[in-house]
Amino acid sequence: MLKTSLLKPTISVRMISSTVAIAALSALAGCQTLPSKPANTSTSTVENNPLTARMPVMDRQGRIAYVDEQGTGAAKISTLYSILPDGSDRQLIDQINGYIYSPAWSADGQRLAYSKQAPRQNPKIYIYDRKSNTQSLIVNAEGSNMSASFSPDGQELLYSSTVGGNADIYEMRLNDGNTKQLTTLSSTEVQPSYASDGKSFVYTSDKVRAGRPSIYRYDFATGNAIPMPTSGYVASPQLSADGQQLAYLNGRKAAVMTLATRQTIDLAETGLDEPARLSPSGQYAVYPMRSSQVSSQGTRDMGSLVIRSLSGNTSYSISSDAGGMVRSPIWGR
Repeated sequence: MLKTSLLKPTISVRMISSTVAIAALSALAGCQTLPSKPANTSTSTVENNPLTARMPVMDRQGRIAYVDEQGTGAAKISTLYSILPDGSDRQLIDQINGYIYSPAWSADGQRLAYSKQAPRQNPKIYIYDRKSNTQSLIVNAEGSNMSASFSPDGQELLYSSTVGGNADIYEMRLNDGNTKQLTTLSSTEVQPSYASDGKSFVYTSDKVRAGRPSIYRYDFATGNAIPMPTSGYVASPQLSADGQQLAYLNGRKAAVMTLATRQTIDLAETGLDEPARLSPSGQYAVYPMRSSQVSSQGTRDMGSLVIRSLSGNTSYSISSDAGGMVRSPIWGR
């Protein structure tokens, strides 16, 4: 059975065993690579990158949050950054000896929710406020607290938790902490993500077959959930702002489906079992890529962010300055 306490940063629920299955190394081909630039760099890569230059303003000015992982085991260091899509203005948000999971922006791009897990502790949910540059602990319940998602008006927070012993989805009112449980099945329900109208959310469940997740849509008005038009092993859903597209993990591939036609674009097998995440306009997708670098010291795994246009086979990547594994990118305003 899937267990949220075992989920890795995108919570990509490939959990038939007690660990997340990691795919074989996958090299990125045919993409321009941009080194991420420090915050004090004045020259933008926009003029040198036609794909970035063509982006709508809401995409070009939106920040991409992501996790950079260094080390393994007790020496694991996770750092949460944000960066502009042209590779400039990288900013450190948080860092921990342990894991940071599943960042999620509020609709206005001013707050970022994420889970943080120190050694021998359960994951807790924090919210980072850009204006005050502060982090606040929001969910500290016993159990594994993961996959936060802001409501469109920013007043509620969806998340999954094992506080009741089973992985279920909860909704918290942020002004007073009032919390209600939305799913009560004996199966595992994780990875909730609000629709932009606030009337529903998509999530991952293995209620049909344990260890074989599917994607569902929960309607707040009725309390009912219906399956989304996906098949096979799927997880980590996100709806576009206009509700017309679904970004998700399709087997081991980052994918985007147009819901009206059910046409699916498999963007890449990333080597990390990571989903795609859509830009604010829905015209671009971002996902992390794992690749290998050969040097005189041997072969080393490297991580990068890949940004791809959905209207053509055009993409570029932003390398990790720290040389770690890049995970869980999310594109905000």
